[in-house]
Amino acid sequence: MNKIAQSVRLWFAPQRVRDEGVAPDYRFSLANERTFLAWIRTALALIGGGFAVDQFLPELVWGVRAGLALGLLAAGVLCALRAVNHWVRCERAMRRGEDLPVSRFPTLLGIVVAVVAVAMVVVVLFGWEGR
Repeated sequence: MNKIAQSVRLWFAPQRVRDEGVAPDYRFSLANERTFLAWIRTALALIGGGFAVDQFLPELVWGVRAGLALGLLAAGVLCALRAVNHWVRCERAMRRGEDLPVSRFPTLLGIVVAVVAVAMVVVVLFGWEGR
């Protein structure tokens, strides 16, 4: 079984993570859970922003509005999926006594949000109306 499939299976069977290594101090597991919840809140905010762009900016050209909304929605979906994956990877690393995993995802997410924000600044300043 490849590594990705094995990792995804752990998303749905977190009790299997407990079979590895030794239990870390519960404070670390709770901190990991709080980080997971912060990622989920970020995902929900991105998804809400995508819907807001689509619903509350009808005067925008359809392609611009759809592009901005889809960018935010896609970032929200990726953020939610990444939250689960990061939680599992960190929990496993703590149980195994390994270094916590690093990721390029925060950089990618930051770039996507920045690009959408710059596009929104352009829209606000120049008002791309769909007329």
